[in-house]
Amino acid sequence: MKFQGQTLTLDAVKPGIAEIRFDRREGSVNKFDALTLGELRQALDELSRDNTVKGLMLTSGKNVFVVGADITEFGQWFEKERNQLIDDLLAIHDTFSVIEDLPMPTVAVINGFALGGGFEVCLACDYRIMSAKARVGLPEVKLGLFPGWGGTIRLPRLIGADNALEWIGLGKDRKAEQALKEGAVDAVVQPEQLTNSAVSLIEACIAGKLDYRPRRKDKTSPLHLSEIERTMVFATARSVIAAKAGPHYPAPVTALRCMEKHATLDRESAARIEAEAFAELGKDEVARNLIGLFLNDQSLSRIAKSYAKRAGPVRRAAVIGAGIMGGGIAYQSALKGVPIAMKDIAEEAVETGLAEARNLLLKSLSRGRISAGQMSEVLTRINPTLTYGDIEGTDIVVEAVVENEGVKKSVLTELEDAVDDEAIIASNTSTISISRLAGSLKHPERFCGMHFFNPVPVMPLVEVIRGEQSSDHTIATTVTFAKAIGKNPIVVNDCPGFLVNRVLFPYFNAFSALIRDGADFHKVDKVMEGFGWPMGPAYLLDVIGMDTACHAADVLAEGYPDRMQSEYTTAIETLYEAGRLGQKSGSGFYLYEKDKRGKPRKNPDESVHGMLYQSEKKHEFSEQEIIDRMMIPLCLETARCLEEGVVESAVAADMGLIWGIGFPPFRGGALRYIDTVGIEAFRASADGYAALGMAYQPTAQFRDWTTAGKKFFQESE
Repeated sequence: MKFQGQTLTLDAVKPGIAEIRFDRREGSVNKFDALTLGELRQALDELSRDNTVKGLMLTSGKNVFVVGADITEFGQWFEKERNQLIDDLLAIHDTFSVIEDLPMPTVAVINGFALGGGFEVCLACDYRIMSAKARVGLPEVKLGLFPGWGGTIRLPRLIGADNALEWIGLGKDRKAEQALKEGAVDAVVQPEQLTNSAVSLIEACIAGKLDYRPRRKDKTSPLHLSEIERTMVFATARSVIAAKAGPHYPAPVTALRCMEKHATLDRESAARIEAEAFAELGKDEVARNLIGLFLNDQSLSRIAKSYAKRAGPVRRAAVIGAGIMGGGIAYQSALKGVPIAMKDIAEEAVETGLAEARNLLLKSLSRGRISAGQMSEVLTRINPTLTYGDIEGTDIVVEAVVENEGVKKSVLTELEDAVDDEAIIASNTSTISISRLAGSLKHPERFCGMHFFNPVPVMPLVEVIRGEQSSDHTIATTVTFAKAIGKNPIVVNDCPGFLVNRVLFPYFNAFSALIRDGADFHKVDKVMEGFGWPMGPAYLLDVIGMDTACHAADVLAEGYPDRMQSEYTTAIETLYEAGRLGQKSGSGFYLYEKDKRGKPRKNPDESVHGMLYQSEKKHEFSEQEIIDRMMIPLCLETARCLEEGVVESAVAADMGLIWGIGFPPFRGGALRYIDTVGIEAFRASADGYAALGMAYQPTAQFRDWTTAGKKFFQESE
């Protein structure tokens, strides 16, 4: 008995005990692709021909067990006809069932991450022994799917339907102790004890000291619940899961329905129910988009790693300007292990920055995410200072003073004289031209933009802005620093608004035009939140602040007068002039008061209507009209950014909007949204609003693409 494949091997650990060892020759992790699944079946066939084997272990030769299915193959899977997809799923079910039906005890030895299909194969074994450092879980709902290789069948029969519904419906992985407590694994041991523990367990079964057959029967039979118990479990879970999933993510609720439907069935009958439901989700646009996002994220991570090869070291950093933003940057850097100096000209400002970092750490401490010792350690990595002398020896310095070009130029000139000759200088700006700021520097090649989003600890995106003279080394080092402190960097070329604000403000302009034309802003907020945005445009403007929005709008109007200049006083300007700045002043489109936790709570304010509308009578727009008028300018501006080379790929453009402004993830991004609507249908819709101005008019290249039937993601699909 022996099998040697490219992804796994079958051999004897000792007489009578066999081992299937997942150990992919290429790559650092094990995953279930077509090749691995095929070799697993071959190994099991070989095993079945040797009647001297009395026990089987599934192990891994990598630092992980199996991280799940190969998501790059999902596109091929879901292009299949529904019946073919179901048959292929059932074939994988059959392979895992072969493991479950072997005439010998089986043990999964989980040394690292066992996720998705990697954990489903563990569930097919009789026992699971887990390293104390490992994690297990079924995260498929994050891709718009659910476990489709027996996970919805075996897990509830192992740990109970209520626990399984939480595991599958929320998609969170579990640490070893939690998995043991809930019954998903049978033992947790230190990594060096895994193999011996598994061998001892199998030997106990062979000797008749343990009987593995009753638990096997439980996993292959209907759930042990009465009709009343079954009704109560699923009814209770349904409302919780539906509320957490929301209306745009069908996978958690579909998983629940599937599990409820096959609760009274045996394994084979349940497998078909699971396969049919999985195939239904696989054909859904949400799954396609969420899988696309996952692959986009992987693509951008690879690009960031390629930058690291050209980057200089980032051992120490500094931030100039110790307000809320500077404090957030200092916190984020220190939290991720990069020591940082935080400089300002005023003691009060330095204290504000430290207080911001301290408050963020206290929140993490109160939630059990860090210990008091870890909090202390993070704070020691922040060096508050009033002098430039303390930033000597830093590898990168982020200027984060007020958003004023004159002030920034003055600070940057001082800063360049204070830092080492090889240090990188980056400006945290949301609107000011990096190339113009570089005009005040002796070495503009060592300067670029680094646009953080507020609040820094929460928002994942950092725009790294390449000025006209920024060197490749400068960009690479800044990207590497962003990754080192836990951010997702996207490199964009300098232009008014860069990527995110340039795309966002046509959306805000469309909102102002709707109000001008009599749309009720409450309805617009409701419709756009229903579309999938985390908050409607009025609410979002209140969070950003009317002063910030007006400043950015002026910059963009100057940069793109043909489509971003308003010929009327906008609602944003009206509120700004009235001192209604949003949450920061307590009133904007809405009124705000702090709740018990100190967070601003939104309330309606009827008085604002008299300021925004000339009469009580409003124009009734349909939901689709509102969506079209809001989304068309945003999407067309994103396409322009790609066309002009502001951003290097459709992947980067879409991920920038998802990470930076909360574009609805289930829609995949602005350019994927155009693909979903259909580029020809989108162009026709835009043409229907051409009278609203240039913001609604596609470029010549966009029209050429329409004629050619191209798609922004044609190659990746």
